[in-house]
Amino acid sequence: MLLLHMEKNDYLQQHIEIGKTVNKEKEATDWANDFEKRAEEAGKEIKDKIGADTTISVAENFDKQLYVFGDNWGRGTEILYQAMGLKMPQTVKDAALKAGYYAVSPEELGKYTGDYMVLSKTKGQDASFMDTATYKEIPAVKNNRVLQVKANEFYFNDALTLEFQLKTFKNYFLGK
Repeated sequence: MLLLHMEKNDYLQQHIEIGKTVNKEKEATDWANDFEKRAEEAGKEIKDKIGADTTISVAENFDKQLYVFGDNWGRGTEILYQAMGLKMPQTVKDAALKAGYYAVSPEELGKYTGDYMVLSKTKGQDASFMDTATYKEIPAVKNNRVLQVKANEFYFNDALTLEFQLKTFKNYFLGK
């Protein structure tokens, strides 16, 4: 059994630690370094395109509740905020950065939504909030700046999921 402490190892270091246990440390380190470099380059391109001060929030609907996420709770947050260096709204920093996530009501979502929003949708969950006038008045929604993703493809931060998320973000923001 391998026990990894999330508090001691960031999302890429976890891969290196796993690599150590299976005698693949060099491969894991090479992948982590390459991934970080590619994500950082994509972040620079995205900031050049949308503006360095543009904010992006990550939200998810689950169990009749909405959540916004900090920079280390899956859903692509590690890539967007840590590797790419994109900005989260101050309200999200204040509410979710330390704990990792923060529950909000549909009426409050706009307060936590950045210039762009990644909306992680959970299959089978009630998404009727998206049909409300309150949701439709959120500037990111009105300006068609919401990237909807499947929650089950964005929960985690394993290597395959990270590669998929990076590709998704590059395609959405850069058309690549």
